[in-house]
Amino acid sequence: MDPDLNGIVIIAGNYGSGKTETAINLAARAAMAGKKVKIADLDLVNPYFRTREARISLEKLGVEVVLPDKKYMHADLPILSPAVADMIRNPAQLTLLDAGGDDVGATVLAALADFFKNREVSMLQVINPFRPSTEDTAGCIKIGKEIEESSKLKITGLVSNANLIDETEPEHILTGYELAKDVSRKTGLKLEFITASTQVLPELDLDRFDCPVLPIDRKLLPPWKSI
Repeated sequence: MDPDLNGIVIIAGNYGSGKTETAINLAARAAMAGKKVKIADLDLVNPYFRTREARISLEKLGVEVVLPDKKYMHADLPILSPAVADMIRNPAQLTLLDAGGDDVGATVLAALADFFKNREVSMLQVINPFRPSTEDTAGCIKIGKEIEESSKLKITGLVSNANLIDETEPEHILTGYELAKDVSRKTGLKLEFITASTQVLPELDLDRFDCPVLPIDRKLLPPWKSI
């Protein structure tokens, strides 16, 4: 079952958690389900994996993609397009904000604080147990607190995105699920959904999960794999 999210949803997480792939696939699946979807690229930290790289495929699905002005497309500066503020003022059925990695990337969200006032905003922390900072529950909670402090926003839910890219096996998905469940128990935050690549998904027993599963069709590749 796909996640059924609505309103303004921020996808945040530590560097390498896979939050951008999660945001892109969430946007694509929601659009294919008939929802009006907007997504903004606020990731000014990672030079390789960015929402803007999937712009064409998303727009073909009817997703409105908000990016910095063309002259700033490859800039690693906190440049906020007026269009981002406008999409917060006038959200679609699902409006996704792809935030930068770690607390550094989350500082961009703090610059939008005035626009978030008096609006219901969800912020989901994406967890990958195979990244150095989120190998255990304590690390996940620590990263979450750092994101909250930098963004001036509260995390409202969790996402397990357990993967080792091409080496991902079903047991890796289960490991991530159990870790996210423990973080959920310790923090009181809801595990909104887990992800699974379309290659691994057929091998999973979905009855083992008590939350939705988002199929991930990898739409982003680092430069060394796209040549």
